[in-house]
Formats: sequence, structure tokens, C-alpha cells
Amino acid sequence: MAEQEAFDSFAASIVAKLKEQHEAGSSCRRSKPRLYIFRDHEHAHEELVSQYFSESPVYTDLMFRTRFRMRKSLFLQIVTALGAWSPYFTQRTDATNREGLSPLIKCTAAMRMLAYGTPADSLDENLKIGKSTTLECLGMFARGVIEIFGPEFLCPPTVEETERTLQFNEARGFPGMLGSIDCMHWE
Repeated sequence: MAEQEAFDSFAASIVAKLKEQHEAGSSCRRSKPRLYIFRDHEHAHEELVSQYFSESPVYTDLMFRTRFRMRKSLFLQIVTALGAWSPYFTQRTDATNREGLSPLIKCTAAMRMLAYGTPADSLDENLKIGKSTTLECLGMFARGVIEIFGPEFLCPPTVEETERTLQFNEARGFPGMLGSIDCMHWE
């Protein structure tokens, strides 16, 4: 129960920060025209596909799993589910007939920030995605994952699951440990 309360508190703080940033960004007026930086989205998408998602990718499935902290099939399942959930995660063209960011680029940016704690502005060099867009992708990604997968996967564990986890951890020398990534609860 304490873990659920901690998760709820963490989720609420993220939502509050995103709302605060959104409101702060929408209320400020710009005195200069917005700077446009050409980013070759098509090339970035092709490069990402050739590195991880082509028939013969540059990087192996094991390297994908190491870098994304999940299997490629799960990542693609998340991308597909997000595309069905919101048009934000679909390939679109803008008013000037330029291709926008692909769903793979948007989800890759969000996952790299989550997996590595990568700063938003550092993804521009490889993925050709600006800082504000990266943060927007992360927010949409989090909302989508919670809405789509939350009811099934982000719920408190059942009594049976808790017992199984406790037994599993006890067999490995961690009695009484339900789940502690940072090991701060060791006695």
C-alpha cells in the first residue's frame, strides 16, 4: 500500500510540473519571431530504422534491449498502442507539407530520457528533435502509457503476487524485500 501511495504521489508531482510548465509557456509573449531550425526528420527516421528496426539492423536485439531496457517487440507494441491512442503518435505532415516526427522518433526520445535520464536538449543531435518537442513527447508518452497500460499493469500487486515476490527475493538472500531498486531499505 505504501508503494502505491508513493507511486501516486510521484505521478501527481509529474503531472503538476507538466501543468506548471505548460501554463508558464503559454502565458509568456515573445517579442521576437520564433527561430526555425531545419531538422531533417526523414533522415533521422531512416537512420533510426537502419540502426534498430530494419531487416539487418546495425545493432543487435541484445544491444536494443540494453539501450531501451526492454525487448524490441515490446517497444513496437507500445509505439503501435500509442498510435492507436492518439494522433500525436502518428506520422503527419505540417501546413508547409513537411513530414513531421515519426512515432518511432517520439517514443525513442521519451524512452531514452526515461532509461538514461538523458537531458531533453541532447537528443537533438541524433534524433533531430528539439528540447520543447522532446519534453512534450515525454509528457504524452507518460499519459498514454498510464491510460493504455495502467489498468492492467500499473495496479497494486495481488496477495499471491506479493507472496511470490517475497519468496523469490528471500531465495536470493533478500528476506522481506518486496522491491527496492536503490537498496535503501536494506537492514
